[in-house]
Amino acid sequence: MLMEIIAIAVVVSLSLAVIGVFLVLQGKTMIADAISHTVLLGIVLGYFIAQSLESPLLLIGAAIVGLLTAGLIQLLQNQLHLRQDTAIGIVFPLLFSLAVLLLTRYASDVHLDTDTVFMGQLGFTIFERYQIAGLDIGPKALWNGLAILLVNAIIIKVFYKEFQLVTFDSDFAKSIGLSVAKIHYLLMTLLSISAVAAFEVFGSVLVVGVIVGPALTAYLLTHSLKKMFLFSLLLAAWNASIGVLVAYYWDISFAGTIALMTGLSFLLAYLIRHLLNKA
Repeated sequence: MLMEIIAIAVVVSLSLAVIGVFLVLQGKTMIADAISHTVLLGIVLGYFIAQSLESPLLLIGAAIVGLLTAGLIQLLQNQLHLRQDTAIGIVFPLLFSLAVLLLTRYASDVHLDTDTVFMGQLGFTIFERYQIAGLDIGPKALWNGLAILLVNAIIIKVFYKEFQLVTFDSDFAKSIGLSVAKIHYLLMTLLSISAVAAFEVFGSVLVVGVIVGPALTAYLLTHSLKKMFLFSLLLAAWNASIGVLVAYYWDISFAGTIALMTGLSFLLAYLIRHLLNKA
């Protein structure tokens, strides 16, 4: 049981860390925070339509709402000339509060409860399992996380040069005909579907720490993009594994402890870098 919980936490953390690198480098961590919350609206609406938590409509709805969030933020920036943080401060509470109201009013009797929304239920994910011809092949959360990790890794690999150009020299990317907007919304789509996969594991509040933390810590340790990816993945796996073990033996929140380990990893990396700079 414990090994399955660790496996789920690690796989989902890796799926988030893969996209977290470009989100950090592009300065889009606050948008990531907003989308990780607002996708709840897409999940709730998808459930209302399908009346099932297993329907792909939940994933589709979340992806649409994630893109809607990014689009509304961009619209407010362009049309009203608002700062990004100001635009996020308008869009994020609006969509998230609507989701919470719909959830508490019309879906309070399903597994989409507010505890899951805010903190996740990693410990319970091992009880929902896939079976093929009567054979138990493991928790659904693990296989779903592996699928999202594979999709994210393939997309990042295929569009690696495009992401790199947009991240480090968007003006040059535009000059050679690369659509910066398309790359932006592709990343937002990956973020949206990843947030859904992470929903039961980390909830909507703590997930942003798992998205941003490993990448930001890796950024303190190296200025090589490839090494940053490697360090980010290693840190994500480490934080998830240690976090689950500590939470299990102390009987405390899995998601909260993983987020704590993520913060401590960043603090340790910062202290190491500070000491090396002084030496």
